[in-house]
Amino acid sequence: MVASAVFIVIQAVQVIIPILPGAIGCVAGVIAFGPFWGLFYSYIGICIGSIGAFLISKRYGLPVVKKFISRRKLENYMDWLDKGNKFERLFAIAILAPVAPDDLLCFLAGLTKMRLKRFTAIILLCKPPAIAIYSLALAGAISLTGF
Repeated sequence: MVASAVFIVIQAVQVIIPILPGAIGCVAGVIAFGPFWGLFYSYIGICIGSIGAFLISKRYGLPVVKKFISRRKLENYMDWLDKGNKFERLFAIAILAPVAPDDLLCFLAGLTKMRLKRFTAIILLCKPPAIAIYSLALAGAISLTGF
């Protein structure tokens, strides 16, 4: 029980402060807790962290977001903010994709007019496929290579 709670906290924190790529945490979850619980704990932690990133960005704005994200990465995505309602669709599609820079996008979403309820719905509905794809695919690849 304690291990799963610690893992969830680590997954949440790594969204806000990207120490390691999120996929590594997801694979570690599958290895440590098995496919179902590993995915479930990753999902919970990543959703909590994503909402946290959104709320930090919403509350403190661009000056604080710049402290979490490199200027180069931020500049690459800032034009997304000018898309208005299209941003929500682009955001949802990107969250579905297992290779999108989700953490950065969660911070960006907080800079838009998107409401927490809409953001949370997108995260809760769109994160599971992406988490499952890269967790299980990478865990499978690791087991095939004998690590």
